[in-house]
This record gives sequence, C-alpha cells and structure tokens, in this order.
Amino acid sequence: MSKLADQILNELLELGDPERARHSQGFFKTGRGEYGEGDIFIGIRVPRLRILAKRYKHASRQDALEILHSKYHEARLTALFLLVNLYNHADAPEKKQIYEDYLKNIPFINNWDLVDSSALQIVGHYLFDKDRSHLQVLARSEDLWERRVAIIASYYFIRQYEFQDTLALAEILLHDDEDLIHKAVGWMLREVGNKSRSTEEQFLKKHYQVMPRTMLRYAIEKFPESLRQDYLKGEI
Repeated sequence: MSKLADQILNELLELGDPERARHSQGFFKTGRGEYGEGDIFIGIRVPRLRILAKRYKHASRQDALEILHSKYHEARLTALFLLVNLYNHADAPEKKQIYEDYLKNIPFINNWDLVDSSALQIVGHYLFDKDRSHLQVLARSEDLWERRVAIIASYYFIRQYEFQDTLALAEILLHDDEDLIHKAVGWMLREVGNKSRSTEEQFLKKHYQVMPRTMLRYAIEKFPESLRQDYLKGEI
C-alpha cells in the first residue's frame, strides 16, 4: 500500500466509534446469510468521510483503488468518494480508465450505499454518450452488486430525461429475487415518474400485477393516495 493510502486508512481507524460500528453492522445486514455478510465497520458518519475525502483530493487513482480493497466498509466508501472526485476532474482517457477500474472492482463495491454513492457518477456519466448495452449484461449477472450498479447507473440518464434504458433494465430485473433490487428498481421507476408520470404509468400498467410488492410500493410512493390504492388493490 502506498504511503498516502496507508495514511488515509490510519486516519480512518483513528476516527472510529465502536458503538456506531456495532449499529452499522446490524443496519447493513452483515450477519450470516445476509447481503452484507462479513462486512466490517469502523463506525464513522458519512459526512466525516466526505470531508476526509475532500481533504485528500490529491490522492491518486492507484491510492483510491488500494483503499477500495480494504476490509473496512468506511474505507471502501471513502475510496469511492476519491474516485468520483478524480473522475469529475479527469480528461477523457482518465475517465475511461476510472470507469474500467470501477467495473473490475465491483466485488469491493459490495453494499447498497457503496453502489449508490458511485454508480450514477461514474458508470452512468461515462456511458451517457456511448453504447450502454453493457448495463444489460450487468443486469443479468448473478452478482447482486453488478445488478444494482446497472439500475442505479441509469439514474444519470433519467436526469437527462432519457428513460428507455431504465425501463429496459427494469424489465430484466422485474422478477429478481433480491429485495435490494426490488427497492432500487422501484426507486428508479419513481424517478422516471418525477420527470414523466405518463412514461412511468405506461410501464406500470403493463407490469404492476406481476411486480414484487416492494418494487411497486417504491414506484408509486409519490402518487396521489387514491391512485396508489388502486395500484395496490389491482384495480387499474
């Protein structure tokens, strides 16, 4: 590990709060058989991680990748904040390298907050003006985090009023077994609806009767109450 990466990791360890770490172990489902099984927390609030990442904005891509391989959850999140910052200030070749490194390191981007803090900013942004078909490859992966990266990355397109990729990914993930994917897909459908209610409703009318209940609830969260109840009762 580089001297700077080691320095950042040591500073993170010094900031740790054992009580907060114990709480995070439960919140992020680190028990046997749960989605975050074996993850280790130091116990640091996210705002402090963002401040630290900003202070070390001179860290290199290699520094960030080394920290991303840490066993500590907060270290991996800090590494992703560093990578997002590097990406935002990179030229085109460096953006491509960060994107490729990100995909190679998804095994270390292995919880929902890690994905949600970086997939939109790196994967979504990079693919916006390029071939996006690899997102469908990720959506069909057996790996939970690759699937979540795919749907969350599409949030960047939604923000630009482009919905077709999100809807195609949602169809692929419609019968996913994981609750974290149900929540993510429902969230993205809701975001589509925030831009175009008619587009979201067109999708829902086709699929709402077979969607997982959690996905549907997330998707219709901001609908008028009477319309929400119609969807939940299957009376559309």
